[in-house]
Amino acid sequence: MTYRADIHDALVGLAVELRRHIDHADQHGDTDDLPRLTVVFEGADHTLRKLARPWDTVRQEDDPKTSPAVDALNELLFAGRQARIHVLFDGHPTADTLGPGGHEQFHTVVLGRVPTRTWNRHSPQTGPAPKGTTHPGRVHVVLGVTAYQTQVLFLTDTEAAEWVAATTAGEN
Repeated sequence: MTYRADIHDALVGLAVELRRHIDHADQHGDTDDLPRLTVVFEGADHTLRKLARPWDTVRQEDDPKTSPAVDALNELLFAGRQARIHVLFDGHPTADTLGPGGHEQFHTVVLGRVPTRTWNRHSPQTGPAPKGTTHPGRVHVVLGVTAYQTQVLFLTDTEAAEWVAATTAGEN
């Protein structure tokens, strides 16, 4: 199976899981007893383009215009939060990559060490870009029209892997 096929299948599978969570909420009134899932979509812009191109070449006349994987991601963005499925999207969510309305599903934007042009593209509502910093792990978290300077975890790959393993094992 190719890289694209793996990602395609994972996104479609997540949409199935989303529907399972929603069905559970409809039957039981909440999702409190379901696990909270966090989906990290790194390099999303490039990946979405790679998913859309093959779909355009294999799509049959009766198939939907949008790739099922991109459609699944949009479902996750629109309904995931209510079903305890959260997406961390590393990229520039635009109407071109996510379709109409998809790019408006992002409530929180995290920007670290970005040039003014990138700041203005991702967070124009906050006014001028704040002065940059070289402090490791320092970012700006944008909520609505306000940018908050924030310190985030700054770990090596080894430290991050150890932290995840310890957290998964219930040590933290």
